[in-house]
Amino acid sequence: MAGFERRTLAPPVEAVRESYAPDCLVLDAGADFETLPPEAAEELGLLVDSLDPAAYPTDWVPDDAPAQLRRFAGSDFTIGMPGDGTVVWTRQTVPPTVIAKKRAEGTPEDFLGFLFAEAFVELSLDVPEHFLPFFGEQYPDLAAATPLGPNETYQLAAALFDAWVGLHTREEFAGWGEDADRDADHVADSGPHPEIHAAWVDAGERLVPRLDDLAGEVARGELSFTAATEYACAAVKHDLDLPAPFSALDTAAYREHGADYAVRWAERTFEKLGE
Repeated sequence: MAGFERRTLAPPVEAVRESYAPDCLVLDAGADFETLPPEAAEELGLLVDSLDPAAYPTDWVPDDAPAQLRRFAGSDFTIGMPGDGTVVWTRQTVPPTVIAKKRAEGTPEDFLGFLFAEAFVELSLDVPEHFLPFFGEQYPDLAAATPLGPNETYQLAAALFDAWVGLHTREEFAGWGEDADRDADHVADSGPHPEIHAAWVDAGERLVPRLDDLAGEVARGELSFTAATEYACAAVKHDLDLPAPFSALDTAAYREHGADYAVRWAERTFEKLGE
């Protein structure tokens, strides 16, 4: 891997960083990755004040889970996991670090700005950086609630976690437009960020055509259930209307009850699919 370079952010994106995660380090990676190789992780350690690798109980991870998930749960310093996207962040470094993968070079600038802003907001909200600590000891329950294999269960968990995070972040993005209510609690300290708000709206509008017939596509075998869930859960962060059964994820109950709710949703949804 070709190492890291500090990234200079466009002014609208830097304004979000200053409002939400002013202490974080922002880097460009010299290559794409799912999980940073050990030598790259060591190099990252030279750029930060200290490392604080996370580790989780092994009984959170089913025996047939993907190897990368087992590694993430272990004591190895693990940054990045499958499905994380173009921009990743971690609190396993001091200060926290946000990393753009090499493929960011081909990402439209407005959308890339939204991805950085999303990382800064997530850092400020103190949400977990991966679904494993979100589900915790209930991850095996999620796996048991579905007929899916271990890789598809991973995808489903990542999507459900994405939706839960989106229920928190979208309040911030919705308040950044030029016409936003400046008295709203969630924007009182950050002020408007109209360029990033526009990118958030645009990203949502691009998802709309995929939402109209999700259940029908799954029923006809044109789309896997996990892929449909990924589309629906991505739409949650943009506050879009969702069809059943995914609309049950766009609720205050899911935001409040988190993993408990997600496991129950999976149980009921797959029961109905099996009828």
